[in-house]
This record gives sequence, C-alpha cells and structure tokens, in this order.
Amino acid sequence: MPTISRFYGIDITMRYRGEHPPPHFHAEYAGHKASFDIGTLTMKGSMPPKARGLIVEWATIHEIELFEAWQRAEAGLPLIQIEGLK
Repeated sequence: MPTISRFYGIDITMRYRGEHPPPHFHAEYAGHKASFDIGTLTMKGSMPPKARGLIVEWATIHEIELFEAWQRAEAGLPLIQIEGLK
C-alpha cells in the first residue's frame, strides 16, 4: 500500500484497487492501525488519542487532496504525495 504522507511517526497510506467505498485512507502509528473516512473522518480501528487528533487535523487541512488521491487510486493512476504536519 503506497504511503502518501508521513509525519510524527504516522504513516498515511491508500490502496490502488480493490478498495471499497466510502473514500478513505489508512493510518499506522506505533503498531496501531486504523482507517478514516475522508468525508466524515470517522475512524475504524485502533489509534492513540494524540495520534488520532494529529491525523484528523492533517486530514482536515488536506481534504481536497485526499479526495483527489482517492480518485487517482480508483483510476489506477500514481498517487500524489501530500505534505505532512510540521
């Protein structure tokens, strides 16, 4: 699964094909894994509260880019890199 962003030890990934709606991305941090709905930022999985807060902050800033990445993934196109939090 290609990494589209990395910040504070958090890896954000998105699959190319075989994914299911709704549009979402995956996050991994310190052995925890979760997926986040791009539109609602609803989480499925396990993520420490501080990491979850950083992921939600990042995703809110980059919502348009995340939807663009999802569309590219569905089309089988190379994914874009999205800047992490600083």
